[in-house]
Amino acid sequence: MPTGSIRIPIVALVAAVLGTGTAAAQEAPLPLQRLSGPVVVDGVPDETAWREVAPLPLTMYLPVFGGMPTQRTEIRVAYDDEAFYAAGWFFDSDPSGIRINSLYRDRWNGDDAFAIYLDTFNDNRNAKWFGTTAAGMRFEQLVSDDGATLNGSWDTFWDARSTITAEGWFSEVRIPFSSLGFQTVGGRTVMGLTVTRLVSRLNERVTFPAIDPAFQFRQPSVAADVVLEGVEAERPLYVTPYVLGGMERVTRLTQDETAYVADDDPSREVGLDLRYPLSSELTLDLTVNTDFAQVEADAEQVNLDRFSLFFPEKRRFFQERSELFDFLMGSSGGRLFHSRQIGLAPGVRVPILGGARMVGRAGAWDVGLLEMQTDDVDGVPGENFGVFRVRRGAINPYSNVGAMVTTRLSGDAHNVAYGLDANVRVFGDDYVQARWAQTFDDADSSGVGALDRAQWYLNWSRRATRGLEYQLSTTRSGGAYRPEAGFLPRRDFTTANALAQWYVFTDDHPWLRRIWPGALAFSTFRNSDDTLESGQYAFWVQWETKAGGGGWIEPKWFVEDVATPFTIGGEVDIPAGHYTFADLQLALSMGSGAKLRTALDARAGSYFDGTRAQVILTPTWNVSPRLELGADWQWTRLRFDERDQAADIQVVRLRARAAANARASGNAFLQYNSTTDKLALSFRLRYNFAEGTDLWLVYDEALSTDRVVDADGPRLPLSTGRALVVKYTHTLEF
Repeated sequence: MPTGSIRIPIVALVAAVLGTGTAAAQEAPLPLQRLSGPVVVDGVPDETAWREVAPLPLTMYLPVFGGMPTQRTEIRVAYDDEAFYAAGWFFDSDPSGIRINSLYRDRWNGDDAFAIYLDTFNDNRNAKWFGTTAAGMRFEQLVSDDGATLNGSWDTFWDARSTITAEGWFSEVRIPFSSLGFQTVGGRTVMGLTVTRLVSRLNERVTFPAIDPAFQFRQPSVAADVVLEGVEAERPLYVTPYVLGGMERVTRLTQDETAYVADDDPSREVGLDLRYPLSSELTLDLTVNTDFAQVEADAEQVNLDRFSLFFPEKRRFFQERSELFDFLMGSSGGRLFHSRQIGLAPGVRVPILGGARMVGRAGAWDVGLLEMQTDDVDGVPGENFGVFRVRRGAINPYSNVGAMVTTRLSGDAHNVAYGLDANVRVFGDDYVQARWAQTFDDADSSGVGALDRAQWYLNWSRRATRGLEYQLSTTRSGGAYRPEAGFLPRRDFTTANALAQWYVFTDDHPWLRRIWPGALAFSTFRNSDDTLESGQYAFWVQWETKAGGGGWIEPKWFVEDVATPFTIGGEVDIPAGHYTFADLQLALSMGSGAKLRTALDARAGSYFDGTRAQVILTPTWNVSPRLELGADWQWTRLRFDERDQAADIQVVRLRARAAANARASGNAFLQYNSTTDKLALSFRLRYNFAEGTDLWLVYDEALSTDRVVDADGPRLPLSTGRALVVKYTHTLEF
């Protein structure tokens, strides 16, 4: 089953003709009520001001659209001069069944939940998701690309409280306008609003507005328009200094290569982050001596192909409205900008001296500006990164056009790129996407043409989860296209991709919610000789149960033309040649509300000129609200009998998350990757005094499980490196 969004080819002339279509008529915006008096956000919504606010009309979304909810729910939303408020009365016929699986901050884990989605600029593509649980735990995410992309690394300032009684659970939420960013015209602010309640054990969800399951409930384009009158965001200045101290030990081989020695490097750092809303629509962030010591380590991956792996950005400084900087080139995986290029180099920690980031809206334009400077490392000169992004609505409320420029300067070397993009709703649920990007590099020869330095992407898709969904796309990337501030897994290629699936809802079935068959055909051609370099062809049947589980079964066929030999896992070689192979994949998952649950992904079949069998298990056990244990285990068996080569590759990740309460939490990860013979331990303790004020204790260690280099060489030490860091951040508001 495809795991990413797949795009499709179009003709520019057709897109221009169909671009005259208009969006469906919208209902008149709903005026929200002002609170008539003060409320205390304590999880007990008993104030008179709440009783005077009318509850929103709610509709069952899951498991049967429009069905009769088994649990009574009331949700009210309102505002005052300073903030947006929401309150929920979540009655439950069996309060003992209320799911509280975790007390861990920013971690929804199958709990009963209340969520608010605010499309603050009412652009029908982006929203801020604020969620809280029956235990009062908070999590927030950025929603972009009309619900297709989520960013859980984002944080902001807001508050929520919940209480549980014999009748059910109750919640209150306060979101300061300074944390939202919005546009006011003539004293009138229009936002998109969706609210939901999830009864986890029943997989029962109600929403406002009524959202047909043809759409994801989190899609900003299906939110209800609401109006707030006479509101202005305060413009507080947030100053967050940090102090850090610790010790890092690095193991190195002596110059005569006779022994390994450990070097201890004490660290003492201070730095500063500053955030100031230039207006209710535009926010400026400044950073000096930026540190990301508390950021969770990347999950181990094994590359079973010859193209680069992608790792997501987790660092907080880069999260605010990060979707604005997304410039994705379709299923090829390419990005014109990827912030992990800044301060993260293979095997080297690159200090960031500082930078600035401005995001928001100026008039009709979404605006993003980023400037970062890194320090010299081991004789390598520091680098300067710059990004400028603009985007605005066009044609209809669901469409936009934009542009981006990126720069990467390192000593005398430079790389500059620009991109133009359009996303147009042509009619109904059909969209056209078109993107063009081009790079200029000091490594370019004089004979490099414009098309060789460019990548373009065209797409036509019908976005739906009821009835027919289809996607067609094409991408072409020139051999001299080098977005050095971005990500490009392969070069000099052209793709032609198609996907279709048909969603059928089975409302009357006792346990099956919906089922959908589908098929895809992805082809990537090498530009130099028009050879089919990679092909993937499949059909599947996928299903979802009313309890929240699901799965799929999928036979796949592959074509790979390998021009240059490569190695998998350091153990088996894939010679140059033309290969055709196939396998069968089965995936199963349990509902997220179960305290003990797992997912299974298994596949077996031929692989290049050999065979592959693979099993992935991801069990999770919520021992109590204060402790979660989990694991990810991936085992891959490769056999190439004709060449007498074999590999058994394992990636294991054990994790434990614990929380004493809403402020004190910790997590530990133990990862093993057999391809590198490395065992990595990561341990983080956090005490959250208040939003933006934290004490962190971070410990990381890398262990070698294969300590023999050769018979004559020195024995590798067990520990190849460790770091212990204590970091304190304190946010001041002015």
